[in-house]
Amino acid sequence: MSKRSHHHLTELGCIACEDLTEFGAGKEGWLAPDAGTTVLCALDVHSLAIANRSVVLILGWSDSDEPRVKIRPELSPIEAERITAIEWLVFDDIKVIAIGTSRGFLLMYSLRGDLIHRQMVYHGQIIKLRVRGTKKDLMQDISSEDVCVVMPGVIARFDGSDIRSMLQRWFQETHSRFWDEKSNKDSEDNGNFDDRLPYQIWNVNKYGSCVDAAITGIMPPPLMELQSSQRYYCAVTIGDDAVISAFRLSEDRKRSLVGVILSKVMPVTFSTIASFSKMIWRSEPTPTSKPEEKLQSFARASSLTCLKDYPRKGEKLTLSPSGTLAAITDSLGRILLLDTQALVVVRIWKGYRDANCFFMEMLVNRDDKCASSSYHVPGKSDYCLCLAIHAPRKGIIEVWQMRTGPRLLAIQCAKGCRLLQPTYRFGSLSDSPYVPLEVFLLNGDSGQLSVLNRFLN
Repeated sequence: MSKRSHHHLTELGCIACEDLTEFGAGKEGWLAPDAGTTVLCALDVHSLAIANRSVVLILGWSDSDEPRVKIRPELSPIEAERITAIEWLVFDDIKVIAIGTSRGFLLMYSLRGDLIHRQMVYHGQIIKLRVRGTKKDLMQDISSEDVCVVMPGVIARFDGSDIRSMLQRWFQETHSRFWDEKSNKDSEDNGNFDDRLPYQIWNVNKYGSCVDAAITGIMPPPLMELQSSQRYYCAVTIGDDAVISAFRLSEDRKRSLVGVILSKVMPVTFSTIASFSKMIWRSEPTPTSKPEEKLQSFARASSLTCLKDYPRKGEKLTLSPSGTLAAITDSLGRILLLDTQALVVVRIWKGYRDANCFFMEMLVNRDDKCASSSYHVPGKSDYCLCLAIHAPRKGIIEVWQMRTGPRLLAIQCAKGCRLLQPTYRFGSLSDSPYVPLEVFLLNGDSGQLSVLNRFLN
C-alpha cells in the first residue's frame, strides 16, 4: 500500500472491517477516548489490538488480506470479570499480547490465540499495563526493562528478562511437541500456569487510591543505605486525592509492615471464609477449578512527595523514553510536565480537558542537518524530544518542543480519533539504525491510520 502524505500526517493503512462491528464501529465517535469508553487499543509495528469487555481482536493495517485473530479469554461470569487492559510484549523474535482483567489476572496469548501464561498479580482491577526500558549508555550506567502492572493503590513490576525466558521456553516446548496433536492441544488449553513469573509488588495508596502510575526508573538508595546491593525504583502515581505522589520502591520485603500484615492475615481470612461457606453449602459439589494463587507480600514503599490541590484530580500519565519527564493531565483541563528526578513541575498547559499526551521525537532543524551532508542518516542526537497533545474537544493535535520550547505543529483532526503509540520493544539492538519515537493517529470513523511526520516542512 502506497503512503499518502497530507502535510503533517502520512497515511499508512486502513483497519476498516466487519469484525469491528462487535466493538461499536459504525457508531459516531465509537473510538473516541471519552470517559466511560470500553474500547481499548494497543499498537505495534503493522499490528493493532482492539478489545472490549470480553474479546480482543488482532488485525494488521498494512495488508488488508492479513488474517485477523479473535481472542476470547476465559473470564469468570460469577465475578463479572472483564478485560481492563491490553498491551503488546515485543522481543527480538517473539511477539505476544498481554491482557489484564478486573480480577487482577495477567494473561498472555500468542498471535494464534493460544493461552501462554495466566497469573494472578493481586486482588483488584488491573488499570494499565505499562512497558518501558532504558538502555545502558553514556548517560545511563544501568539498563532496566520491565512490565509495570497498575492497580488501584498497588503497583507491580515484572522484569523483562524473566518474561523473555518464560516465553522462549513456551515456544520451544510448543514447537518440539508439534508432531503430537494431543500434547499440543493440551498446551493450548491449559497455558503455562505452573511456571509463575517472579515479580515485586508495592502498596502505594498512602495518599489514596491511584488511577494511574508508572515506575520511572532506577534511583539512588537512601543516605543510610548507600552500600545496599538491592535496587531502588522511583514510582509516580496520580489519583483523586493526590494529583501527584512519588515513592521510593525497595526490593526488600522484610521491613514492609503492610506486607507482613497481609501475608499473615489475608490467608487466614480467606481460609475462614472458605470453611464457613462449606458449612453452609455442604450439599454443593466440590468445585473442580484451580485453587486461588497465594498472594505475594508487599515490598517497602517510602513516600517522597505529594501534591494535593482539591478539587483537582489526576487523570492520565505518560512517560518520556528515558523516564525523566512525565506528562500528567488533570480534571481541570491542565497538563503538568513533571521532572521525575527533581520531582518538580517544570511546565503547565491550560485549557486541555480530556486531553491525551504522548512523547515523540522530531527533526526540528532538519534543513541544517541535511545541508551538511546529503547522505546524512539522522541519529538519536539529531532528534528533539516533543510532546504531542490531542485535545478532542478542540479537534486538534499540538506538538510542543521539550522542555520549554515553542509549539511546533497544530493539526486539525476528526472528532472520533485516538492518539496511539507503538509499545516499547525489549532488547532492540543499539547498533541498528535509530528508530525515533513516533505517534500515530487512528480515525475511528474511517478506519484510517496515519503517522505524525517526524520533520517540519
